[in-house]
Amino acid sequence: MPDTGPMTSTRLARGALIAATVVLLGTGCSSDSGDSTAAATSTAATTSAEATDTGPVGAGCAQLTADPALLSTAATQPVATAAAGTPLLTTLASVVGSANLTAALDAQTDITVIAPANSAFDAVPADQINALVADLPRLTSVLQHHVISGRLAPDQLVGDHTTLLGDTLTVGGTADAPTVSADQTLLGTADATLVCGNVQTANATVYIVDQVLSPEA
Repeated sequence: MPDTGPMTSTRLARGALIAATVVLLGTGCSSDSGDSTAAATSTAATTSAEATDTGPVGAGCAQLTADPALLSTAATQPVATAAAGTPLLTTLASVVGSANLTAALDAQTDITVIAPANSAFDAVPADQINALVADLPRLTSVLQHHVISGRLAPDQLVGDHTTLLGDTLTVGGTADAPTVSADQTLLGTADATLVCGNVQTANATVYIVDQVLSPEA
């Protein structure tokens, strides 16, 4: 197949970033201590029902609720499988499948994923994505910063949360319109805002945002 130049390179870099995210989700969640796992399970037990009751939130949810069966089906499927049928996460689902990581992500339990939408990765210049992928320690930190143990309902998302990296992610705004300040994003130019959140899958609560996040340097 002919070389398509910079666009192919950019897409491959973004694919590597997303695939790495999935690897870290699998390794990070499975390495928790017994006490941490018990705590996450307890949190999930008390918040999962609340999250399901309130339903999805965010202006971009119309892209998901246009098909009434989409969210109800996703709620019965583990997160990677559900992503394959979620319009905002089709790039992620494709990379997970091509990397044979679907089973690894589907096997995790009780996590909250702050998931950059396809458009969030598209917005990052190719040179920045390439540099991030080439810097494994920094890449690992960035990806772990997107994942929180336990399921968080919308009214629990605003506040400070310890990520799998062990640092703090601060979410501002309100339960209906949470934000992450620009200085906590990879581009650093605009606040991350919610596209659609409180999306339930069998093993995760997902908040789709319009920026890639980044830990403090």
